[in-house]
Amino acid sequence: MAKAASGGASFADAMSSALKSVSTQQNEASRLQREVQLDNPTVSLEETMVAMQKAQIGFQATLQVRNRLVSAYSEIMNMQV
Repeated sequence: MAKAASGGASFADAMSSALKSVSTQQNEASRLQREVQLDNPTVSLEETMVAMQKAQIGFQATLQVRNRLVSAYSEIMNMQV
């Protein structure tokens, strides 16, 4: 991918990083849920619930970004040139 003109990361890089972060959060929440179900004494229910909420918020934010991108793409495609 080409780098942005300002020398920073491109949008694709930022989006990829965000998706990986959300995936990591979801995997961690799943792992903690599994540990709670197996009665692991080192994993608290509170920690698990917080991890689940973080994963849910991250997923919802990603979903909103995707919806906005699809909407913007549709708008651009419907423009008359």
